[in-house]
Amino acid sequence: MNTQRESIDIAIIGSGFAGLCMAIQLKQEGFDDFFVAEQAQTLGGTWRDNHYPGCACDVQSHVYSFSFAPNPHWSRQFAPQAEIRAYLEQCAQRFELAPYLRFGMGLQRAVFDEHQQRWQLSFSDGRQVSARVLVSGMGGLSRPALPDIPGLESFKGKRFHSQQWDHDYSLKGKRVAVIGTGASAIQFVPQIAPQVAHLDLFQRTPPWIMPKPDRPISAAERWLFKHLPFTQRLVRSAFYWALEGRVVGFALHPRLMKMVQKIALRHLRRQVARPSLRKTLTPDYTIGCKRVLISNDYYPALSRSNVEVVTDPVLRIEADGVVTADGIKHPVDCLIFGTGFQASDPLPRDCIIGRHGVDLMDTWHDGAHAYKGTTVPGYPNLFLIVGPNTGLGHNSMILMIEAQVAYILDALRQMQRKRIATVDVKPAVEQAWNNQLQNRLQRTIWNTGGCQSWYLDPRTGKNTTLWPGSTWRFRQLTRHFALKDYGVDLAPVPAPTRATPAPHSTAEGSLS
Repeated sequence: MNTQRESIDIAIIGSGFAGLCMAIQLKQEGFDDFFVAEQAQTLGGTWRDNHYPGCACDVQSHVYSFSFAPNPHWSRQFAPQAEIRAYLEQCAQRFELAPYLRFGMGLQRAVFDEHQQRWQLSFSDGRQVSARVLVSGMGGLSRPALPDIPGLESFKGKRFHSQQWDHDYSLKGKRVAVIGTGASAIQFVPQIAPQVAHLDLFQRTPPWIMPKPDRPISAAERWLFKHLPFTQRLVRSAFYWALEGRVVGFALHPRLMKMVQKIALRHLRRQVARPSLRKTLTPDYTIGCKRVLISNDYYPALSRSNVEVVTDPVLRIEADGVVTADGIKHPVDCLIFGTGFQASDPLPRDCIIGRHGVDLMDTWHDGAHAYKGTTVPGYPNLFLIVGPNTGLGHNSMILMIEAQVAYILDALRQMQRKRIATVDVKPAVEQAWNNQLQNRLQRTIWNTGGCQSWYLDPRTGKNTTLWPGSTWRFRQLTRHFALKDYGVDLAPVPAPTRATPAPHSTAEGSLS
């Protein structure tokens, strides 16, 4: 491919699991007029960007990989970050994606040109590209969330978000403040606690933590997986169904989570001997309402003599410390934010502009929404992978990514076969889908568990993040791209003609 082309058929944004999956499947299907634009200089998405100490997956390795590219070489049941990143690089090499990868090319703006029926893309390297189809693989957990704390800019010490970990800065002998107790913090706190002079962990809400059933994968197992691949498929299937069964408690019968909560409480009692600390670390909401975390070393780290869990709210930050609401100043050399990502606002404003110049962020002013998590009315030929309400609380996101990619591929095949220029989901179809989705979510543990979490849009309280059902049901619903759900513009042959879509006001298929 000519790297200077000003026109492309399909532009994929992002080179994490989503972008690479889309690229691999396009290539396998015989599509070759596409590229993968990546703002960084290497691929990997979140597994490139997050490299803090202890970073690892919280879903078993055999399930957290492409179904079409098993990896027999995983070293542990839960793969560390470096192995997952290496796996993605191996996939790009195995499927010969190098000619399609464009590094240092971050999407700055995408505008739909209604006259040309194409997306006009502006990139950080100055390139201007026209694309018929735009596929976003930018993901929902890519923009770090930083708390708005008075005085933050006055801090004179070292500070960084867990996603931008500074490995050149030594924490040895330092006084460290960690703000946030989410999935990242419970992995890096045990790694840094033995090094620092003192660690203050500022906890707003304690997470529920389950034991982590991790272990090394033996050489004998790896030999089996490599030479008898069906053995790895059996293991993957066993993990899949064990994880899939958890959807019953999360989404169908939330009362069942009380039994799971007993396991978490027993884990807490076994690992924390001090009653006062145990009380501080006991959540006051039902397990599952926030993301359930897994760890065997977080509680022991908080029990160390050089670690203090601070529950008083942070009032302000001064040049050399953190002041809490009780008036106490906590001296700090280094400030680390484990405060997660902007899940409810995954894209910046003025990034994607659809019909009539409408910013996607304005379309989502009352919370992100999409049809089957993939298409949004008014944004023709835009496909979102890991879009609104495709997140999971119970299983591997790779399953959802593969289902969405299959849906997009079916759309592209039909567009090619029937000479369709653009597809744009009908507003009534998308609204009916999301009404049904939100009704289902009302009954889930995420909405009824008594907590505020990043799953919920802070402006509306809507759950715009998670899928309230099984992955196999989502796969069923995305197996076929139904043109009747979309407004269609035909390609000019030889002159532009417009197809009249049949009236249709309900989403195809039921979530139940």
